[in-house]
Amino acid sequence: MSIYAWCSRRAGGLAMLATIALSYWVISSELDAQRHDYKYQSTNSLSAPRHSSKKGSGLVAVFSYYCLLIHLLVFIFPLRSCWAVLTITNSLKKAARARALRDIKFGHRRRGSSTSLSSSETLTSSRDVSSTSSSEAGDQDTECYMDADIAPDRVIHAIVIPNYKEETDSLRETLEVLASHPQARNTYDVYLAMEQREHNAETKATRLTNEFSKKFRSIDFTVHPSDIPGELAGKGSNMAWAARKLSEKYSLGQRKDVIVTGIDADSHLSSNYFAQVTTMHMAYPDTATTTLYSAPIIFDRNAHNVPAIVRVADVLWSAAGMSGLYKGSSIAPPTSVYSLPLELVDRVGGWDCDSEAIGEDLHMYLKCFFALNGNLTSRTVLSPVSQTNVTGGGRGKGIQGVMIDVRARYKQALRHMWGALDTGYALRKVVEVWNERKHTSRAFRPLHTSLNDDLDSYVPQSQLDSVDAEATPESGIFSDVVTDTLKEPDWERIVILFHRLFEAHFLPVQMTILVVASTLYMWVTEGMPDVHGVGWIFSICNVLRTLGFMEVALYLFLYEGFHRICVESREKEMGDAGLLKGMHFSRREVKTNFIDYVMVPLVAPIFGSIPCAQAQICHFWTLDLVYTVSKKVTRRRAKSVTADALV
Repeated sequence: MSIYAWCSRRAGGLAMLATIALSYWVISSELDAQRHDYKYQSTNSLSAPRHSSKKGSGLVAVFSYYCLLIHLLVFIFPLRSCWAVLTITNSLKKAARARALRDIKFGHRRRGSSTSLSSSETLTSSRDVSSTSSSEAGDQDTECYMDADIAPDRVIHAIVIPNYKEETDSLRETLEVLASHPQARNTYDVYLAMEQREHNAETKATRLTNEFSKKFRSIDFTVHPSDIPGELAGKGSNMAWAARKLSEKYSLGQRKDVIVTGIDADSHLSSNYFAQVTTMHMAYPDTATTTLYSAPIIFDRNAHNVPAIVRVADVLWSAAGMSGLYKGSSIAPPTSVYSLPLELVDRVGGWDCDSEAIGEDLHMYLKCFFALNGNLTSRTVLSPVSQTNVTGGGRGKGIQGVMIDVRARYKQALRHMWGALDTGYALRKVVEVWNERKHTSRAFRPLHTSLNDDLDSYVPQSQLDSVDAEATPESGIFSDVVTDTLKEPDWERIVILFHRLFEAHFLPVQMTILVVASTLYMWVTEGMPDVHGVGWIFSICNVLRTLGFMEVALYLFLYEGFHRICVESREKEMGDAGLLKGMHFSRREVKTNFIDYVMVPLVAPIFGSIPCAQAQICHFWTLDLVYTVSKKVTRRRAKSVTADALV
């Protein structure tokens, strides 16, 4: 391993140590200057002692301006999140009103058929949509994609549900929601991605596939082996195995219209999610195979049964994901649920399986981003995904119950922050992009034709050039090879990406260190002359810090409207599908959730700075993290017979 590779994997920890060292030096220098607040001009001089204004002024300036930069980033992040949640909420409300009018107009023709509306009766045709030239995230009008009735059957959705030791009822509920979609029987290929290390995983999967065999275009399961060398157990390695298996089922002609969607076992997606993805895929053929689709997430099923501190942590986590989904954003990393064309999966060699891929959603985004020289198209799916809050089973009751849930949420926060390894991955990839910037020709094969080594899917251009051009493509050894020419690296997007990575993986710890260090610096220099001329910087930092907290409070206020429209839409859809009975809905009101606003100062360190620091320190001696699956909330129903009881 090269020194650069070693340092890149520990970039967060090295940055933390560097900031602590800089802060210590600056503060200790000021203390030392106070203890020796004079120096002699000469041995015979009778001049009064004076302070040395030059000592360490350079490092003090670095410390001060870096502190200002961090506070500016802390100010910008919640502001961007507020703008994102505001625009997304307005778009959802606009779509809900248009859908309600359409339901009134065509309600008698829609029931019981996914093709009851002709293309002329939809609000906007695909041709109208494709007239838009922008390829940024969230650049679409929601009316264009709000109804599943416009989804053509030629686009196939390969939906992968990675799971490990999930309750059968949780998986069944997720499948029931998917099966309720009008396009499910024509376009959904569902894959339950099981783990071999789970006892009776095949028995569980077989029962579910038999139960839902007639509800989808197809439903199958894969079993990820537990003994593959070099793999870390987790969602990423499970997705990689499932993708390789499902890849075998689609011909070269089909692959460009197969969309792979990875969801969590507790994710509830609206039919509009897949309708929007389908329409955007067809409306933009030029970028159809280089687009990744992301959607906002919402915790709206058991938020009322978890402690306020856990609830706020999840709300702010969804804010982090939503901060890149505003209209015009070119960098939109997904959170938990995302979709991408199978041809793009082929191009990048599928999902990675090592320690750095523990946050498989962001890691896959980065892999696609750099494989395309930063020219990955990001599109926002304006159909929020319903998730459950993490719980340890305490249900927020009593001190012990609160501690159980907080402990479970902290474990998840540590897993999220372990994803700081992705920053190192990005640092190494950007070097590759620079080294290969003049070599833009690429060739790749279907995912299932390559072996375990990612390099096996790469075909040198020299080999392709040596093939007889007049030979029949179908008969040659390169008949399944796809060739392409990449665009030049988009350095502006790459810079923006690293800004977002810094926000996610560095900012929590850096901000905490500098808040403490700047406070100590101001206390040490209180009453002393501002010989370095940096006092104004810390005054601005105090203002930015206060505004940052106010912006978080504003986000929570704006989130109330977002949460309300999402719950109302999901409740209506579940009612129409006959799944309303026993389904959980968590409603919010400012007057009953005022405690959430009070919890913000506690959430930031407990689920942000502390797990981030722990992860970065641990990376110095290990890159592996073993975590357990959190409990999920399901509909109220009779307890299912477990797989263990059947064997």
